[in-house]
Amino acid sequence: MKVLVNRKPRRDQPWGGGNLFVIALCDFLTDLGVDVVHSFSEDIDTVFMQDPRYDNLGISINEIYAYKSYKPDVKIIHRVNECDARKNTSDIDSLLRECSKISDHTVFVSGWMRDYHVSKGWDCNNTSVIHNGVDLNHFYQRDKIENGKINIVTHHWSNNRMKGFDIYDEIDRFIGLNDDFTFTYIGRENGTFRNTKVIDPIYGLDLGEELGKYDVYVSGSKHDPGPNHVLESIASNIPTYVISSGGGAVELAGESHTYSSIESLVKILKKKSYINNDYTPRSWQECTREYSSIIL
Repeated sequence: MKVLVNRKPRRDQPWGGGNLFVIALCDFLTDLGVDVVHSFSEDIDTVFMQDPRYDNLGISINEIYAYKSYKPDVKIIHRVNECDARKNTSDIDSLLRECSKISDHTVFVSGWMRDYHVSKGWDCNNTSVIHNGVDLNHFYQRDKIENGKINIVTHHWSNNRMKGFDIYDEIDRFIGLNDDFTFTYIGRENGTFRNTKVIDPIYGLDLGEELGKYDVYVSGSKHDPGPNHVLESIASNIPTYVISSGGGAVELAGESHTYSSIESLVKILKKKSYINNDYTPRSWQECTREYSSIIL
C-alpha cells in the first residue's frame, strides 16, 4: 500500500504540534509496512491531507484535486486542525469546506472542532474525532522548583496574539505585584514581558524536563482546535487551567479547569490549591494507530 502524506516531517527541531503528528504518523505507517511518500506517482492508494494549503513542505488541495480527477479511485483522508476563529483569519473555513467535497473521510482533532465546522456546512459525512497524542517518554511528572513560590508556566511555538498573549501580559503584571509567584514563558514571544522569565523554543526531552518543574500551567489560547501544549502539560502532571473560550483546550482540561477572565484566573491562582485534570493523555502511537486503522 502506498500513502502520500502531503506534509514532510521536520525532525530534530522545534516546529509545532502539527509536525509532531506528521512524524508520528509517518513512523507508525512505515512500521506497518506502508510505503509512505510525499510526492505523486502512478500508484498512490490514499492521500492523507494534513493541511490543504501550499507551502514548501507539502502539496496543496489544488494538486490533490487534480490527482483525484486523474485517478478517481484514490481515497482522500483529511485531518482538520484549523479554523478562522483560531487566528482571526477569513479564508480558512471556506477552504476546508471545499476540501470536504472531495474527501472520503474527515478526522477532526476535537469534538469542538467537528461541531464548529459541521455547523457551518460540511459535505463529507464520514467523520471521526481523534485527539492528539503526547510523547510520554518526554512528558511526565518531575521534581519541582524549590523556591518557596508558586511557579506558573506556559509554552508555545507560535507568537500569534491569539495564543493568549493578552492573558500572559496580565500574568506578567500580576507577578510584578505578587512576589510569591513566578511566571515562565517557553517559546516565541512578542517582547512585551517585564517580569516574566522567557526561555527560547525547546522541544522533545529538553522541553519535558523544563516543563515538569512548574507548579501550575495556564493557557490563554483561544478557539484552539486540539492544543498539544495543553496535552503536554497535563501529561507532565501539572494542574492546567485554560480560558473558557479555548475551544478544544476546554475539552482536554475540563470545565472545572477553566477561567473566563484575568480576574477569575487570579482568584484561582491565589487559592494556591490546585488539583490535577481528569483527562489522561495517550501516546502518539495510540493516536496514530487510530489514524492507521482508517487509512488501512
